[in-house]
Amino acid sequence: MQTAILRLPDFYGPGVDKSFLWSAFQAAKTGKRAQLIGPIDTPHEFVYIPDAGTLIARLINELKAWGGAWNLGGASVTSVREMTDEIFSQAGRKPKYTVAGKSMLRIFGLFNPMVRELVEMHYLQTSPVILDDTRLKNLLGSLPKTPYKEGIRQTLASM
Repeated sequence: MQTAILRLPDFYGPGVDKSFLWSAFQAAKTGKRAQLIGPIDTPHEFVYIPDAGTLIARLINELKAWGGAWNLGGASVTSVREMTDEIFSQAGRKPKYTVAGKSMLRIFGLFNPMVRELVEMHYLQTSPVILDDTRLKNLLGSLPKTPYKEGIRQTLASM
């Protein structure tokens, strides 16, 4: 069996409810407070899930991809705060959010197994998540990368 590995940063997009940004999209649409996992100012990238789908289809049809590990970076470097602020701005609302740190996740994790796993993965919020996709560009040429403002607009429109 042949395999290829594609690493993605955190993702968002229409119908994506298992994203760290989903609470921000929901809150911006309803005027409620977003529940975020912090810290929220760490440099970060996100991938718009329709871009990932398009890329995966291209990657599996490229014979030279098999046996390799590949990275797809986001449209640019941003942060959870910047993305959340843009989501609320496009929804015509002032940003409101509560940020849960590692200690709060530990407490919530006593009652929720999913949150318990977030404690173990918390380093992804404290260390920059920036992927170098130079090798992938060299293999496939241009990569689909919807600018964050447009991806947010499309995601909000789909809700």
